[in-house]
Amino acid sequence: MKCNVFPSGRLCSLRRALLLWLVPLFLAVGACAATTAYWSYARMVDAFMDDQMQQLATSVSANQGVRSAAQSAERVLKRGAYVVQVYGPDGHLRAASYPELKQPLLPEAGFHDVEAGGTRWRVYTLPAGADGESVQVLQSASFRDKLAAERAGTAVAPVLLLLPLSLLVLWVVARAMSTALGDIARQALQQDEHHISELSVAGVPHEIAPLVVSFNSLLRRLREAFVTQRRFVQDAAHELRTPIAAIALQLENMRQDVNCVAAAGRYGQLEAGVRRAQRLVEQLLRLSRQEAAGADGVAIVDLQAQLRESINTLIGLADQRNIDLGFVGPAAAGGPVTLRCIPGDLRSLLDNLIENAVRYTPQGGVVDVRLLHEAGRIAVEVVDTGPGIPQELLPRVFDRFFRVPGTSVEGSGLGLSIAQAAAQRCGLSLTLRNRGDRSGLVARVEALA
Repeated sequence: MKCNVFPSGRLCSLRRALLLWLVPLFLAVGACAATTAYWSYARMVDAFMDDQMQQLATSVSANQGVRSAAQSAERVLKRGAYVVQVYGPDGHLRAASYPELKQPLLPEAGFHDVEAGGTRWRVYTLPAGADGESVQVLQSASFRDKLAAERAGTAVAPVLLLLPLSLLVLWVVARAMSTALGDIARQALQQDEHHISELSVAGVPHEIAPLVVSFNSLLRRLREAFVTQRRFVQDAAHELRTPIAAIALQLENMRQDVNCVAAAGRYGQLEAGVRRAQRLVEQLLRLSRQEAAGADGVAIVDLQAQLRESINTLIGLADQRNIDLGFVGPAAAGGPVTLRCIPGDLRSLLDNLIENAVRYTPQGGVVDVRLLHEAGRIAVEVVDTGPGIPQELLPRVFDRFFRVPGTSVEGSGLGLSIAQAAAQRCGLSLTLRNRGDRSGLVARVEALA
């Protein structure tokens, strides 16, 4: 079932998902903390300042001879100094600590919020005393807001400072998790059909360990399946080899007893069928030996020496078919040309390509094996003068047991399949193309880009 926790596309990753979900959460928590702190400090400041205003008004009313000194605009507006106004029984202003403020006496006693001179004010009006005088105390509301914001900012500052640190820690932890998963992936990539080993669970997080254990169980079953397959192919080939060889020997002994022309034709067909069966058994044995050889591991192989060895192995078949089999090396003589691969796979690859070229080239033809240096890369080409392969069938020739329809050459259809599998295990690419200058086929082997 698809999980919607992870975003789609390039953002689909553990690290990005954690950041995508937790970063907005952290920011929301910080915003809530700042809002709560501001609201709390605003109430605290209002309560404290209101109490101070009430006490100041009561004190001025009780001490009628004492009047507050004049206040400057900076102290009143920026520093939040209290403005005291004293009104007579007739309602006219008798004294004010900030005469520039033209705020009339409010008819109702108590606290009020007003706006005067383009500024918001908090006002406390004390009812008239025995002498008929009324006292009114004002304070800038903007100063109160600023004071509450400063106190809230001081309280929230540690939380805001911890947010980047939390994000950094989250990034490091998410990266460590990604690295652990990457290590598991690299271990899995190192597996092949010849070297299947269980993945290590050391250092794997507990949440991921069940996945690794399940994957190890799958690898064990896969390893057993490969072993069973190789054993079956090897046993079947060995079991078939002896009876087919006995049939071929009996046919050879019966040749002198075949005198009828019609029987001779059928006898030739029977011999051809036996030879095809022998060829198939040989290819199966070669396939099993190749797969077994893959377990030997990689080594440094001299490519030029291996080419000469493969040519020497097949020179007898080439002479039998009157094929000119030759080797064309690099123009500039240098050190050995080496490849890091499984020696048995490289030998099987080259043997199959050269043998195919020799078998499918008509008698009197030419097969050239070329070792090339192109743009700093090494390539091997096996070029023949055979009939080639129809362009539409080229993608199918690597399928097991596929043979080009109409061909008269005996074969099993396994040679190119074996060659391609060997090339892939060696980290090489194998491509076929028809020659453009004349009839024939070019098989090219080169390192993968």
